[in-house]
Amino acid sequence: MKAVGCPRPLPITDPDSLQDFELPKPDPRARDLLVRVEAVSVNPVDTKIRRSQSADHQEASPRVLGWDVAGIVESVGSDVSLFQAGDEVYYSGNLIRPGANSEYHLVDERLVA
Repeated sequence: MKAVGCPRPLPITDPDSLQDFELPKPDPRARDLLVRVEAVSVNPVDTKIRRSQSADHQEASPRVLGWDVAGIVESVGSDVSLFQAGDEVYYSGNLIRPGANSEYHLVDERLVA
């Protein structure tokens, strides 16, 4: 799937500060929803996380930002009880997981409205 991420902290005016790349489409686990992302906001947490990366460390793949998301549930994990495929959802994701500047995103159903 297509995604956008930051490989290392650069000024946002630098053309390489955000890059397009490919990631495997994730599979939902127990309480996960796989959401087809329709919209993602940009807010201060994205800036703070982008800046917090170590200047001398480049990750194997760029860090995906974007945690405020709206989309449509594509599939659900085995223990999901609150949502089903086709539901329209919005949520603020978990900073422990990758962000949602991608075609698909996994989120625990307990964070979703």
